[in-house]
Amino acid sequence: MSQTSEQSVLLSDDPPLDLRLSEAELEATRERIVSFVRDVVDDAGAEGAVLGLSGGIDSTLTAHLAVEALGEEGLHGITMPSSVNDADVMSDAERVAHDLGIEYDVVEIQPIAEAFFDAFPEAADDRTAAGNVYVRTRAVLNYFVANAEDRVVLGTGNRAEAMTGYFTKYGDQAVDCNPIGNLYKQQVRQLAAHVGVPRDLVMQEPTAGMWEGQTDAAEMGLDYDTVDAILAVHVDGGLSRAATVRELDVPQAAVDRVVDLYERSAHKRAMPPAPERDL
Repeated sequence: MSQTSEQSVLLSDDPPLDLRLSEAELEATRERIVSFVRDVVDDAGAEGAVLGLSGGIDSTLTAHLAVEALGEEGLHGITMPSSVNDADVMSDAERVAHDLGIEYDVVEIQPIAEAFFDAFPEAADDRTAAGNVYVRTRAVLNYFVANAEDRVVLGTGNRAEAMTGYFTKYGDQAVDCNPIGNLYKQQVRQLAAHVGVPRDLVMQEPTAGMWEGQTDAAEMGLDYDTVDAILAVHVDGGLSRAATVRELDVPQAAVDRVVDLYERSAHKRAMPPAPERDL
């Protein structure tokens, strides 16, 4: 691959699949998301939107597009650090708010989480259960502020996270809409660079901030470029597993891992089930 400024958003020199959009597609995507955010707020008769700012690329891109849609006064950012969050990443969240000129609040959620841990100490040392408490606490605070200010809650989930279930049920996907929900992670980075997000934020190591040292790639067992490629070709594209291995030149185990994540997380993408009605 030749080196261009756009190729800097790739995680390696030779990713399994190049999912980057053309300049025309990027601009059309930007305009579509901006219009979508504006329509969601207008249709709700709301005064604006609330967004949890994590310092990561997904919330940063969503913030940029939301300000474009609603103006500075239309977006209220909330940064919600806990004891397991990297201080530098939380600082990035405040930096984004300052750069965009939006109102924001910093709410320390550790005391709130500790109340849960004290209420049921048997689960306090369960890393996943405790991590989900942090995520769900943030969701409650987002809606607390949104209800008080007559705003909608913007989500920050992308397509790779949605399809692999890499989110907390009734946590970071407890939102009114997902503006970047149809973008693969590679495309999130590309669009972020396109709208002027600083490179250090564009290429930052993704983490859900659920425990110290946690990263998305380590938890999923694959980097996002590989996950994106398998989702696009096999899950969304319909190629067989064998054809996906040949087309992408990835191990069979990688395809099996993504398929397993997709299948096991189906319940997260559906309404809670109920028995059939007896008519």
